[in-house]
Amino acid sequence: MANVVVVGAQWGDEGKGKIVDWLSERADVIARFQGGHNAGHTLVIDGKVFKLSLLPSGIVRGGKLSVIGNGVVLDPWHLVKEIAILREQGVEITPETLMIAENTPLILPIHGELDRAREDQTSVAKIGTTGRGIGPAYEDKVGRRSVRVADLADDATLELRVDRALVHHDALRRGLGLEPIDRDALLAALREIAPSVLEYAAPVWKVLNEKRKAGKRILFEGAQGALLDIDFGTYPFVTSSNVIAGQAATGTGIGPGSIDFVLGIVKAYTTRVGEGPFPAELNDADGQRLGERGHEFGTVTGRKRRCGWFDAVLVRQTCATSGVNGIAFTKLDVLDGFETLKICTGYELDGQMLEYLPTAADQQARCTPVYEEMPGWSESTEGARSWAELPANAIKYVRRVEELIGCPVALLSTSPEREDTILVTDPFAD
Repeated sequence: MANVVVVGAQWGDEGKGKIVDWLSERADVIARFQGGHNAGHTLVIDGKVFKLSLLPSGIVRGGKLSVIGNGVVLDPWHLVKEIAILREQGVEITPETLMIAENTPLILPIHGELDRAREDQTSVAKIGTTGRGIGPAYEDKVGRRSVRVADLADDATLELRVDRALVHHDALRRGLGLEPIDRDALLAALREIAPSVLEYAAPVWKVLNEKRKAGKRILFEGAQGALLDIDFGTYPFVTSSNVIAGQAATGTGIGPGSIDFVLGIVKAYTTRVGEGPFPAELNDADGQRLGERGHEFGTVTGRKRRCGWFDAVLVRQTCATSGVNGIAFTKLDVLDGFETLKICTGYELDGQMLEYLPTAADQQARCTPVYEEMPGWSESTEGARSWAELPANAIKYVRRVEELIGCPVALLSTSPEREDTILVTDPFAD
């Protein structure tokens, strides 16, 4: 059976939640492999809205196993809160439907405090972090001072892990003018939350490999977007983890040969939240119109998203770094009614033409877009479920995007409703 990785191919907010939900009906396991609760996914099912930020999107589908892999950083208090909200909405969550990798690092309250204190500094440029402790938690993972899920099961180990973290964090806090960490209070909070996390703890790597050998279909769910990847994104205005498809393997403990299809989620225009370069950004009426029609506000932060025309240069680049086999093209209906559409096909930098986004931050900031214009359409594409229901110019737009990014459309989404989807290529096909 085919296993599929879903990644955002822009700066996040591409509509991954709906696509993962749409695909999860045919999957047996849905696994998150990176990020934390800074990733917002909104699902609309039969008119009912579910807002997720940590749990895999498949959790709202009965009969599926949802997995949080070791590549995720986990806020245990947020986990308990999100589970409680979903249960109130009628979603059943048990250790049979949710597993958390035992080697998953935890986000502690001290991580959020450090995150926000750094961002509040005025002496350095802001990164645009959500302030939820994601970055500092990943720093502790790499620095070998994380408290991991398995550590909650043994009090002596837990104390050792906390003490190791405090040596580092108290020194940082002094430099930022923060009070020392209350060790006893932190340990007490961890001991209290431990049973609520440990009931879901499992050797996820072992479970996933057994599922694969048994012929089960696994759907790997990424968060954010490839342009926020710590290595291949618009550094330093990025997240603190690898977002591209290769992380699906290391973030869950399954071999890269187990991945059969990479589906890149691509919005019909471009948005980004927070700071950083954005060559095709629109600060005019068209940009405002895209934001209003697309309801472009962050699921997690509520921050207004910056909007611009579709940037084929960026998507071509992310399709290459993630090895994308096909894209899911979302929010086409937002473009309904535009008389003229533009697609960014290249950049001009200091008098030279570029067909890729340069690595150096100063060069990224100086890139100006080169546009190709296409006629828009006045008819509605909202709710279309076949090519025959799409206006001719909408089809031409989609086909031109395919040409420019060098990757075919596998799915086309025309509204937030899961059934308003045109299937071109089945990612799960053997």
